[in-house]
Amino acid sequence: MTSIVIPAHNEAQVIGRLLDSLMAESADSTDSTDGEIDVVVVCNGCTDDTARIANAHGPRVRVVEIPTPSKHAALRAGDDHARGFPRIYVDADVVITGADVLALVAPLNDDTSDILATAPERQIPLTGCGRRVRAYYRVWQRLPAVREGLFGRGVIAVSKAGHARIAALPPLMADDLAASLAFAPEERLVVGGARVVVHPPRTWGDLMKRRVRAAVSTAQVEQHQAPEEASARTSVADLKALVRRDPKLFPSVVVFLAAAVAARRASRKAIRAQDFGTWLRDESSRQN
Repeated sequence: MTSIVIPAHNEAQVIGRLLDSLMAESADSTDSTDGEIDVVVVCNGCTDDTARIANAHGPRVRVVEIPTPSKHAALRAGDDHARGFPRIYVDADVVITGADVLALVAPLNDDTSDILATAPERQIPLTGCGRRVRAYYRVWQRLPAVREGLFGRGVIAVSKAGHARIAALPPLMADDLAASLAFAPEERLVVGGARVVVHPPRTWGDLMKRRVRAAVSTAQVEQHQAPEEASARTSVADLKALVRRDPKLFPSVVVFLAAAVAARRASRKAIRAQDFGTWLRDESSRQN
């Protein structure tokens, strides 16, 4: 049995589209019993209709409610209620199908494989996004660490052994980054046959909220790492290599650098204060 854990804090706008996608295709994809995919939605500190909407998707979706608005607490509560492995952690604001779930777990069910964690390819629909936001993502999606890492996809699947690895991690804001770095390149896989739709922020202001959060959370992850451990930071060499390969990207690289510098400056106060609990949430990505 594959268990899917979905932490959700006030996600009434988007939880339905994710569950609709999972439920509509999972039965047809499995060609077996409905019980093969176990879905647990953990509503953490919700004050909206997230739980009601999730409950409306029938008995195949189990809803757990906890009072604390904490993604880490929600993930742990989901683990307590999940029934099987491989286990997939899915952010409530992305969209993935049952067929994609099966593609993700296939390498984890292969006894001859060393793969402990998988993630899907990203689809980032930029229609409706501002010009600078589109420029930023033209660069971000091409970065080596972004292409190869499991983070920034809103979905990560782990085997039982892989779960033991990430369960030992401390509570971190960038849980997906920490999870990706917990596995060596030969232990993780971006599955080309699986896709997830990751809705980007539409406005520059909301993009900056994401980038400040990323800067703060990356700093937190690095505080728990040894100096020689892998990093997901973008280097100047990475950006130069992009421009050498495609000179037309230069204006977009300028936008990307502007966002990175502004986010790093804006994150300094939180990092100095060790404030790793304030979650800057963008709302424009949740608009239908």
